[in-house]
Amino acid sequence: MQALALRNTFDWRVWIGALAALIVCAAPARAQLTIDITEGNLDPLPIAVHDLTPTSPEAAQIGRDIAAVIRADLERSGLFRSISPQAFIERINDIYVPPRFADWRILDAKALAVGEVTLTPDNRVRVIYRLWDVLGQEQVADGTLAIAADSWRRIAHRIADQIYERITGEKGYFDSRIVYVSETGPRSRRVKRLMMMDQDGANPFFLTSGDFISITPRFSPTEQMITYMSFESGRPRVYLFNLETYRREVLGDFPGLSYAPRFHPNGGSVVLTLDQNGNSDIYSYNTRTRRATRLTSDPGIDTSPSYSPDGNRIVFTSGRSGSPQIYVMNADGSDQRRISFGQGRYSTPAWSPRGDLVAFTREGGGGAGIGVMRVDGSGERMLSQSYWDEGPTWSPNGRVIMFWREQPGGSPRLWSVDLTGRNLRQVQTSTDASDPAWSPLLP
Repeated sequence: MQALALRNTFDWRVWIGALAALIVCAAPARAQLTIDITEGNLDPLPIAVHDLTPTSPEAAQIGRDIAAVIRADLERSGLFRSISPQAFIERINDIYVPPRFADWRILDAKALAVGEVTLTPDNRVRVIYRLWDVLGQEQVADGTLAIAADSWRRIAHRIADQIYERITGEKGYFDSRIVYVSETGPRSRRVKRLMMMDQDGANPFFLTSGDFISITPRFSPTEQMITYMSFESGRPRVYLFNLETYRREVLGDFPGLSYAPRFHPNGGSVVLTLDQNGNSDIYSYNTRTRRATRLTSDPGIDTSPSYSPDGNRIVFTSGRSGSPQIYVMNADGSDQRRISFGQGRYSTPAWSPRGDLVAFTREGGGGAGIGVMRVDGSGERMLSQSYWDEGPTWSPNGRVIMFWREQPGGSPRLWSVDLTGRNLRQVQTSTDASDPAWSPLLP
């Protein structure tokens, strides 16, 4: 009797297993539409971005333009491979009807983005979009966005950000801006002006005139404001520039030179270098109380400070050991300790928005490159190397680094690289360019 019971139990499990296999074969494939970017992605995810369906003939071109920007954003990240629209089999005319998934699987598309664009009577662009998991045959994201017609690119960047976040699990970085030093003219009379543009190089415009040199711009994390160094008064001084009112003012009335400014994460203070009596030290300056606090007092040059995301610590460059190296200290100046011990000279440290890494410039061996290390100095690795790579700045999500590169006899240009070191790309600018700074995501 016991043997019979065991035999019946075994037969029941076999039957259930066979039934489950039949169900799996009959149901549509449900692949998890994700990218694990913690390990670095060698095979970009194939994605199809269909031109947005217009609700009027006047909206057709802007629908094509928005789709093109979305494709370009995702492609540049290195995590996606955009399938050419010329290869599409199905043409989407109604985003409320599920697509023919078989047509998209033939193209190896894992994801499909579609949308509808409307030009409203008050001169705004409204977009409704859908993101489909092609293998799972289900909608995984959607949204509605609206903006002034002349700012339509921001809708494209925001949709790209939302697609990026849905598939990678991390915030995107496309709806952001870059401020940098635009360089023109002969080397003997170089004109250096501040210029700002979208992160993809679109919509560039000047912030300062060419009457005086302006360098080292940095964004406020909380306001539409930048800080930078300028020779406007005849000597290096730090300025604040309001991007909404275009009003600028000197940051503090210091007797010596002031340079290398960077905002605190709360936007209420700036950390900078003051050179007084031939010695350069780091100070914090409260923009509300207008009070400066000295943080370092070493005979060596202390400069290029950068706050941690929580504002509790500062990474900086110091020459106190005999060559430029990277140090970390508490925000009040205590517990100063060296964290760089590799071969070469280290400079321009920048703390990642994620808080886990510090980017830097390392010079040595006849060149200079961009690298990263953990905040305790461990895990150092180089992401780029050339004749001269300098000045890293982080994307808002801490996944990409932008910097400037100059080759022998060439001109400075902006480049970007992701944390894998594989996705190295030149950033298009309308002039020679150096010293970039990446904004937070736009409000």
